[in-house]
Amino acid sequence: MTENSRYMDGALFLKDVKEKLRQRLDDIKQSLDEGQREIENMHEYYWENYTEMDQYGYEDYDNQQALLNQVNANQDRLVLKHRFERMADSPFFGRVDFIFDGEDEAEPFYIGIGNFAEKAGMTPLIYDWRAPVSGLFYDFDKGPASYEAPAGTIEGEISSKWQYKIRGGKMIYAFESDTKIDDEILKQELGSNGDVKLKNIVRTIQKEQNAIIRNTKDKILVIQGAAGSGKTSIALHRIAYLLYHDRQNLKSSNVLVLSPNSVFADYISHILPELGEENIREMSFDLFAYRELKDTAADCEDRYDHLERVMKFPDDQDKERFRMKQSEGFVGLIEGFLATLEDRLVDFREISFRGMHLTEEELIRMFYFKFQETPLLSRMDAVMEYFVDAYETLKGKDISDDDRVLLQEKFDRLYVTKDIYTIYSWLLEEYGYDRLPDVPYERRKVQYEDVFPMLYLKYRLIGHGTQKNIKHLVIDEMQDYSFLQYVLLSQIFQCRMTILGDYAQTLDTKRHDVLKFLPKIFGKEIRTVILNKSYRNTYEIARYAGEISGIRELELLERHGKEVEEQTFSSVDEMLNAVSFHLNLSGEGYETAALITMTEEEAYDIYRLLANRGVDAAYVDRDSSAFKKGLTVTTFYLAKGLEFDQVFAVRGREGNPLEKQAEYICATRALQELYVYTCEDYR
Repeated sequence: MTENSRYMDGALFLKDVKEKLRQRLDDIKQSLDEGQREIENMHEYYWENYTEMDQYGYEDYDNQQALLNQVNANQDRLVLKHRFERMADSPFFGRVDFIFDGEDEAEPFYIGIGNFAEKAGMTPLIYDWRAPVSGLFYDFDKGPASYEAPAGTIEGEISSKWQYKIRGGKMIYAFESDTKIDDEILKQELGSNGDVKLKNIVRTIQKEQNAIIRNTKDKILVIQGAAGSGKTSIALHRIAYLLYHDRQNLKSSNVLVLSPNSVFADYISHILPELGEENIREMSFDLFAYRELKDTAADCEDRYDHLERVMKFPDDQDKERFRMKQSEGFVGLIEGFLATLEDRLVDFREISFRGMHLTEEELIRMFYFKFQETPLLSRMDAVMEYFVDAYETLKGKDISDDDRVLLQEKFDRLYVTKDIYTIYSWLLEEYGYDRLPDVPYERRKVQYEDVFPMLYLKYRLIGHGTQKNIKHLVIDEMQDYSFLQYVLLSQIFQCRMTILGDYAQTLDTKRHDVLKFLPKIFGKEIRTVILNKSYRNTYEIARYAGEISGIRELELLERHGKEVEEQTFSSVDEMLNAVSFHLNLSGEGYETAALITMTEEEAYDIYRLLANRGVDAAYVDRDSSAFKKGLTVTTFYLAKGLEFDQVFAVRGREGNPLEKQAEYICATRALQELYVYTCEDYR
C-alpha cells in the first residue's frame, strides 16, 4: 500500500497521526525539560561570574542574549505543545482529495485546527484550516477547483471530500459528501446541546462564511447578519485567519474587540485559543468613554442605566432628546458652538515673568494665527512653550520645575475655565437644553445621553491620541452605536475594522440602519456583506422570532424541534412552578438555560425567589464577568449575543417601549426550546 493510499483511509490515517502526535509531544516535552535546565545553568553561571564580566567586553550582553533566546525558544515549544495537545483530541475534521493538473493520482489533504508535520520543516500531514490549500475544502464541490499558493494559482480537480467527527482521539463518524457541509451533519452539530462557550465553527464553515473569514483586501468589512447567522463566530475566525497570515505585522495584542459587556467577553473568550491563537483584548465603548472623562466627572451612566430609565419612565421627549444628542445634527451643533467659543473662553492679558513680557497683542496674534490649528484648550500650552523657549534662549539656561508650574498657572488663568463639564453646560444652554447640575466634581454623574457628546467636545477642545497599537478593531452589536459614536471611533481607531450586527436587535425603540451612514464616516473603503441564513434556532423558534420582527427574507435551516409555548400566570409563584417543570438540566438533559426578564429589578427578584426554592441559578447583571453552564437569570439586554438550550422569556409590564425588541432578542437566544411567559405580577 502506497503512502497516498494509506492516507486515503481516514481511520488508518487517524491511527498513524495519533502515534506521530504522541511522539512529537514526547520530543517537545523532552526539549522543554532540557531548555529549562539550560536556563537554570545560565542563571547559575551568570550569578557566579557577573562581577568579572565587564573585563571581557561584551560577555555580559552575550550572556543576556543567550538567556533571552533560550527563554523564547522554550516559549515557542510551549505554544506547539498546547496546540498538539488540543489536536490529540481531534486531529482533523475534513479531507479533500485533489488531483493536480497533469497528475493521475489524487493527493489527500487533511484539514485540522493547526498544521502538524512529523518533524519541523517536513510537509504537513494535517493542514491548518487557514492554509491556502484548505480553501479547497470550504469553497469547492467535487470537480474543477483551484487555490492560491505563494507560487501562484494551483489548478486541478477534487475527486472526493470527507468530513469527520473525532472526539477523545476516536472516530465518531466519517462521511463523504459532494458538497462542503451536508445538511444532516450541520443540523446534528447545531442541534447538540449548547456549549458553555461560543462554538468554533471550523468544521461547519459555509462557503459564504469562508469568503468573509478569508477577506484580506477590505479595510472595513461590515457584516449585517440575522440572529443566529454566526456573525460573531465568523468575525473571530476572521481575526484568527488574519493573525495566521500576517504574523509579521499583526499580533493578538494589536486586536481589540468592542463587546457589549464582560459576560459576552467571557462567552467568546476561548474561541481564539481553540483556533491556535492567543486571546485578544476586549472592552466596552462605554467603559472607554468613562475612563476618558474621569478627569471631568466622578461618574458616568452606561447604556444599561439609560435602558432601565426608558423602560421604567417612558417619555417621548426624553427619547427624542437622546436621539438628537447622538445624531449627525448634534455634531453640527457642537461645531457651530466651537466656532464662537474662543471669544467667550479666553481673557487675554499681558504675561510677565522674570523680566520677560508677552503683550496682549502678541498673545492674540499667536493664539489666533500661529497656533490656530492647535485645539482650543491646548493652544495656550503651545503659546507657553513658545514663551519658555524664548526665555531659555535669552537666559542661556533651562527653566526650573517650580518656575514652569508658576508659568503654567499664569497661562491657565487666561482661560475663563478649562472645565469640560462647565463648557458642555454652556453648549446645552446655548441650544435650549437644561444645563448640567452645578455641583462639585465628586458629585458629578453624567447622564448617558451626554457622555459621548461631552467626549466629542473634549477631543475637539483638547485633542486626542489615536490608538496606534490597535491595528484591527472588531465592533460587535453595530446597530447599538450612534452616528456620533462612529465619528469618535473613526477618529480614535484609524485601522482596519470588522463591524457586525443585526439591525433587528437594536436597543432603541426605533430601528436605525447604520449601513446608511457608515460610508459617510469611513469613506468608500467599506465592504458590506449580508447574511440571511439563520443556523442557531430550530425552525419553530426561528419562525416565531420572524413573526415578532416582521422579517420575511430569512433563510431557515430545516432543523425541527418543540413548538414555542406561550402561557399566562396570575403570580410569579405559578410561573416559577412552570419553569421548574420544564427545566431540563440534569442527566442527559441540556447544558444551558436562561430565564430572561425585561428589567434588572425583575431579574434580581426572580433570582432571589429561585434561591429561596433551592434552585441553583447564576444571576448575571452588568457587573458580572463569567458565563456559566446551568440556569442563568438575566435581562434581555445582557443576554444579547449569548445562546442557551432553553429560554424562559418573561414579558414585562404593559407600555414598555422596548417590549417588541426584547421579545425578539429573547426568542433568538433559544437553541432548542422557547417558553414565553406573561406574569400578572409584572404587568
